[in-house]
Amino acid sequence: MNYSGALAYLDRHINLEATAGRVDGLSLEKMRQLVTVLGDPQTAYPVVHITGTNGKGSVARMVSALLREHGLSVGTYTSPHLERINERLAWNLDPISDETFAAVIQELADIESMLDHPPSYFELLTAGAFAWFAEIAVDVAVVEVGLLGRFDATNVADGAVAVITNIGQDHTDLEGDWRVAIASEKAGIIKEGSTLVLGQHDEALRPVFDAEGPAAVIDEGTDFEVTQELAAFGGRLFGVRTPWDTYDEVFLPLYGSHQTTNAATAIATTEAFFGRALDSDTVGAAFAGLTLPGRFEIMHRNPLVILDGAHNPDGARAAAATLHDEFDIAGRIVLVVGLLRGRDPLEMLRALGADQADVVIACTPDSPRAMGADELAAAARGIPVMAEVVSNVGEAVGRALAVATEDDAVFVTGSLYVAGAARAALRSLDDVA
Repeated sequence: MNYSGALAYLDRHINLEATAGRVDGLSLEKMRQLVTVLGDPQTAYPVVHITGTNGKGSVARMVSALLREHGLSVGTYTSPHLERINERLAWNLDPISDETFAAVIQELADIESMLDHPPSYFELLTAGAFAWFAEIAVDVAVVEVGLLGRFDATNVADGAVAVITNIGQDHTDLEGDWRVAIASEKAGIIKEGSTLVLGQHDEALRPVFDAEGPAAVIDEGTDFEVTQELAAFGGRLFGVRTPWDTYDEVFLPLYGSHQTTNAATAIATTEAFFGRALDSDTVGAAFAGLTLPGRFEIMHRNPLVILDGAHNPDGARAAAATLHDEFDIAGRIVLVVGLLRGRDPLEMLRALGADQADVVIACTPDSPRAMGADELAAAARGIPVMAEVVSNVGEAVGRALAVATEDDAVFVTGSLYVAGAARAALRSLDDVA
């Protein structure tokens, strides 16, 4: 099986990411059988398991960088990918090669006939990641949940450290006490005797997490917190207090106060894994080389072009605040937006600061769950703000660049599907390399 054959094999399996399946009736039975046939590779190394409404991908990458800088061999499993599926499986933050990816998928194809039911696309990828990490003998795996937690395929692993970054509005119909419902599903990754690192949350939800039986809880605001932060050239300078130590004047080459919160969570998580304070110089070195593709990523200047995969109201508000608080934009703001269904387009546009934009260019993400660009543009005009429809993401970015001057800002956002497609399109343009 070659790389294209591996992709074709995966595509023959149901993709719950594309259908946004609900948690109702879900089970880990198929996933447990799959990893059992593989020899339970997820038990071959300790796991740091991460969930949350926002920031889980950023925290996963930060924790991986910290562990790697402290000398460990680190496997990282994240989702979704921006441009290539290889991004989801990484060793020391380097994506798996095409050849190795094909070999991993071939192993899964070889054993599928031994299963009672065909696994899903995500179950196959997850099992493949666990198997690959065991094969290359990682010291630790950092695993990001795909959806919620309790019935997510990744939850066949028992995380020595479980991380819940925050509880917010995503994958919910907002009916009933939805915060408790979401918290309960995310709390499902907590295993009895594990250490829980608990990020921003409503204190009323704490009993939901305690009920899962963690041996220790490290709580943001009580046990760790950001003590100082200020904008710096190319990122932010911050300090953090943790149960084991304090870290002052740490440079983070990322934008947005939400990222300093994520960094504090990552430091507390890495401390919890080691059971001790971290070396301050090593923390600085880990963060100094950190990149987060598609997370408030500056792709070009003059005009300023920024990509951010904000896909829910909380993430959108954080992205908009970062744009307006940390950048002095002399010209206009051109907003390129594409959303998935299940979002309230008016709420998302307002959260993204569309009322402060000069024009919204609505596009359609490449996903079966995509909201049509026409529907999104109609919502924008109701704000009101001038809106255009350019359905193809790459063409929408090209249109934004065509109307932008050197003093303007082009902000591309609304979904990681949009950020990934825009990223590929921008690299293909001679004037935005």
